[in-house]
Formats: sequence, structure tokens, C-alpha cells
Amino acid sequence: MNIVRKDLDPTNSTLTVTVVKADYAEQVEKNLRDYRKRANIPGFRPGNIPMGLLKKMYGDAVIAEEINKQIQDALYNYIKGNKLNILGEPLPNPDHEMADFKTQEDFEFVFDIAFAPEFEVKLSDKDKVDYYNIAVTDEMIQNQLNSYTGRFGKYVQEDTVNEKDMVKGELLEMTEGKVNENGIKVNDAVLTPAYMKDAAQKTLFVGKKKGDVVVFSPQIAFENETEISSMLKISKDQAKSIQADFQMTIDGITRYHESEINQELFDKVFGEGNVKTKEEFLNRIKASIQESLTGDSDYKFTIDAREMLVSKFNDLVFPDAFLKRWLVTANEKLTPDRLEEEYPKIIKDLIWHQVKDKIAKANDLKVEAADIEAYAKKVAKAQFAQYGMVGMDDSILDNYAKDMMKKEENIKHFNERALDDKIIAFVKNTVKLNKKDISIENFNKMLETDND
Repeated sequence: MNIVRKDLDPTNSTLTVTVVKADYAEQVEKNLRDYRKRANIPGFRPGNIPMGLLKKMYGDAVIAEEINKQIQDALYNYIKGNKLNILGEPLPNPDHEMADFKTQEDFEFVFDIAFAPEFEVKLSDKDKVDYYNIAVTDEMIQNQLNSYTGRFGKYVQEDTVNEKDMVKGELLEMTEGKVNENGIKVNDAVLTPAYMKDAAQKTLFVGKKKGDVVVFSPQIAFENETEISSMLKISKDQAKSIQADFQMTIDGITRYHESEINQELFDKVFGEGNVKTKEEFLNRIKASIQESLTGDSDYKFTIDAREMLVSKFNDLVFPDAFLKRWLVTANEKLTPDRLEEEYPKIIKDLIWHQVKDKIAKANDLKVEAADIEAYAKKVAKAQFAQYGMVGMDDSILDNYAKDMMKKEENIKHFNERALDDKIIAFVKNTVKLNKKDISIENFNKMLETDND
């Protein structure tokens, strides 16, 4: 088998693959003998089918299958061996005559291949990119503090009802000012005065104590039949017709108390013994907010750095005809109209991919096992933080990261993201940062503009 490359222009070439009978004949015979052992043809026992009949029936298909396999292997090895940085995959040349496996013994196949244009990425402090420092405000710190004190509070039994308390007791339906013995009765009913729409009905409960009896109107007190049906444990249709007053004998008053700012809270948020004073606690809160905001700043920097680098090479000439043909071949759902609409973005993505690849190779940026583990741990930390679980022990993060890395697709993803982080870090350390202080409100408005 022979492969000849012909360059048509700087980004387009053809690979002509010549296949002669000696390349495939022996393997075809072997494939036919193997098939003979298991073929099921009426009138013949498996293994006793005449080879002549087998070749007549299946020979052309077996030859085509074997040649196709050998061509694919040969193309792969040729591209890899010659270190060709091709775009997409080789495509059969549409102008070349189709092979006839019935009449031919020797074949010639022509494939189109394409390359990205050659260019170098040179960065220096002459390249400028904005970098936004988002200010940590006292309001952010206080809001996070309130979140922690609220999250790590506890329920306490009280003697007197406040508006936001959860009141529990027996509910009895009334008729003409008296308990209806045949009416609705709910043991351990629960309500919260704050959820009542009517101020007068709320007032009936506020200030009451355990053992007190309150008479109220569910129909007046609540917004809709859903709330009434839930409280009275009846259907919504039944709740629509409720007009009666109900008597509640209070036997439980539960109030949620936010956590005090003390050692117990410090330990719950940042781990036992890691923070010992309120000042340290507030500093750790500020640092965690700053870490999160730095991530937002880096995300915006990545967007702006990409835009700067892509714009430097927006005059590159790509093999558009080949790329469009390959994109349609690779994605059957991609219509010509949609391709034309999305093609400019595809080229931008392609330039960015090429830029990153050249930066990584030129500066020997590689991902080691430790980098993948570190990125997995970073993902684990971020996932815990979403639920307010900060200051997690390294052992917990390590175990969670290891669990995620048991999946091959996760390792591949972490590897790609870790390399991206290294590339962006290199860009950040090489270009000149035009640092700007900004509030979180204005920063978010700017991101909304970017996404429009």
C-alpha cells in the first residue's frame, strides 16, 4: 500500500492511497475461511460451504470491508507518523471515480485533508487585557454572616407566640360558637401566623401561651384553599366550601433562633478549632468571598484574553470549503442555513483552540497527574461551597475528588480544564494587566452585556 501527498495550497492537500491485490488478498482469504465456519446457508452444514459459492455470494463485500479497514489504518498511521496537524478527518474526494470491487483488483483512493494556517503566538507586556478587581464590601460580609447564623440556628420551644412561630395544637370545627362534635377535628395541626393574609387573624394568635384557646376563620386567614386543605388535612374541593370558624388549643410553640456568633458557629462553618475569635471569623468570611470574586474576575479575564488573542489572528485564511463539508458530514442535523449562520463562531472557536495549542506547545505547558487531582479537588470544593459548606477538611475533599476521578470522562474533562487553567495563567503572567476596581453590581451588569 502506498500513500502520496499532494499539496494544493497552504491549507489543502490530497492523499492518494494505492492498494494492490497483494495488500489485501491473504487477509480476505482468512476472513472468508473464518466466515465459512459460522455462516448459515440453507442446504449446507456450517463449515462445509464451498469456498467458490462463498466468494460469489460475499467476496466483494469482504474485500470492500478489508480494504476500507486497511485504508483507515494506513491514513491514521501516515498522519500520525508525519505529524500532520489536520483539521477534522480525511474526506473522500468527490471528483474521484468510485471503486468497483467486482471488476477491479487494484485500487486508487483519493482523500482530501486540510490544515489550519501556520502562525505563531507571541505574547509580551505590549499586549494589554483588562483585569477587574471586585471589591469585597461590608454588606457582602454581613450578608454571608447572616447566612451562616441563619443556616446553623436551632428550633426552641417557647411559652408565648410570636408572628413567625410554628404553632401546634388541636383544631376543632365550630358551629354557632360551639364545637361541632361531628365536624372536622385535626390533632397536631400546625400553622404559622406570619403566613396569614389577614392582619386581624394574625393578631388573634400573637401573645398567646400554651394552653390558650384561639377561635379563628381559616377562610379569612389564608390566601387560598391549598393552605386550608393542608392545615385541615382535607381535599382542595372541600377546602373551597369551608366557612366555619375553628378552635385551636395551643399545646406547642416552636421558634427558630439564629445561631449566636460563638465558637460553636466557628467550628460548624470552618472546622473545629480553625477559628477562635469573631475577628478571625469575619476575616475568613472576607477571604472566602474574595476567593469567589477572584474566580469571577479570572472568568472575565479569560473572556477578554480570548477576544484579544482571537482578534490578533482574525485575518487567517482557513480551508472553508473543506471545513463546511466536513462539518455537515460529521453532523447530519446541521443544515446548510444553520451552518452559514454558525460558521463565523465556529471559526472563532477554532482560532482560539489553535492559539491555546500553540501557547501550550511553545511554552511546554503540560498536565501532570497532580494537576488533575488538584483540579478535581477544586471542583469538589466548589460543589460543597454551593451548599454553604466551606472550610471542609482536606481529607474529605480528597476522598470526594478521588470518587469523581473513578470515571474516565471526568478525568478527561479535568485534564482539559487543568490545561486551560495553565494556559490562562501563562497569558495572565505575560501580558500587561490593565487593572480596574469595580463593584459587584457593575461587574454583573458588564457580564450581562457580554452575554447579550
